[in-house]
Amino acid sequence: MATKETTETVEVETQPVPPAPASGKKPSIAHRLYTGEISYDFVAHRKRWYAISAIAIAIALLALLFRGLNLGIEFTGGVDFRAPVTVTASTVQTLEDAVSSLGIAGVEEVNVTTIGANTVSVQTLQLTTDHVTTVREKIATTLGISSEDVTYSRIDASWGQQITSQALLALGVFLALVMVLIWVYFRNFQMSIAAIVALAHDVLLTIGVYSLVGFTVTPATVIGVLTILGYSLYDTVVVFDKIRENTRDLTNTDHTYSEQANLGVNQTLVRSLNTTVIGVLPVAALLFAGVFILGTGPLEDLGLALFVGMIVGAYSSIFIATPLLAQMREAQPDMKEHRAKLARRQQRTQEREAGRARTVTVALAENAALPADPGLVPAERLEPGLRQQPARKPRSQRKK
Repeated sequence: MATKETTETVEVETQPVPPAPASGKKPSIAHRLYTGEISYDFVAHRKRWYAISAIAIAIALLALLFRGLNLGIEFTGGVDFRAPVTVTASTVQTLEDAVSSLGIAGVEEVNVTTIGANTVSVQTLQLTTDHVTTVREKIATTLGISSEDVTYSRIDASWGQQITSQALLALGVFLALVMVLIWVYFRNFQMSIAAIVALAHDVLLTIGVYSLVGFTVTPATVIGVLTILGYSLYDTVVVFDKIRENTRDLTNTDHTYSEQANLGVNQTLVRSLNTTVIGVLPVAALLFAGVFILGTGPLEDLGLALFVGMIVGAYSSIFIATPLLAQMREAQPDMKEHRAKLARRQQRTQEREAGRARTVTVALAENAALPADPGLVPAERLEPGLRQQPARKPRSQRKK
């Protein structure tokens, strides 16, 4: 009599196995982050990052409101005196004390800088013609030179206003072009919004630090701010490019957009940190030279803008831009439908596992209800779901 055999096909989901490291070598942190072996859920903790940034921005805005910015004479107008002198360590402080001791209006916030090793610059607010002559003679007397050797130039405040308006216009055009470029490149408008929010975050915090420390805002500061915009944007685009790669054909996978976006951040985390550290080290040296060696000047203004902006730019690309992008993308209808499909699939899997567990429980209960028979194999030696079978005697004990 022919018997009909039935076979059950079990589908096993396989995951791609990352290439193993060389024999005898422990995987590096970068490798483990890239493969997802270790990771930190930046996206899930986005409210924490939003709160930290909100507090920092609030402090920056309060500083701008109550302290304001220490604008240089390029923006407010004033008088710039230049004198030839062999610069020494005490030149700057000596001139500041000498000019301030005059006690005339406009010299309360005198700014003395060195230009090379043979020229010194003394900047004051707007002065009358008589006061210009007085300050000029005081500088000459302090340095031991003729007053004719001290030159000066007046800077009108209207020029600084024109520069400010043109800079703001250029910034607006730049941000608009950046939004369009990111939209075209990534085919994702949410990425444009997230990148611009991160840029605004970086600019506000950098300007807020300037207000808190009281550094003079000069054209060098504007150059530094524009530079950090490009740096921050570059770091954000690198992360977004990895997210785009991870989310390609996402609806045919078992992962959500947030999961793949977080994976992208972890995969580029080491690269972002390395790039930031390598970039910040020379900038820190530049800032140190401007503050502690030269005392003041363009190096100080440029160094502070770059130092703060590069650190804040790396922070925003990881903790602000990516979580914001994931939040906006998850709110789209296609991602909502994808998450619902994953939830239904998970529910069916749980129901199947629960059914298998009930079957095993019933089989064990039936085995436990059978009468004990010394000729049967003990139930504890059986696999779940099998009935007791007669034990086979050794061949030497069988009847011949």
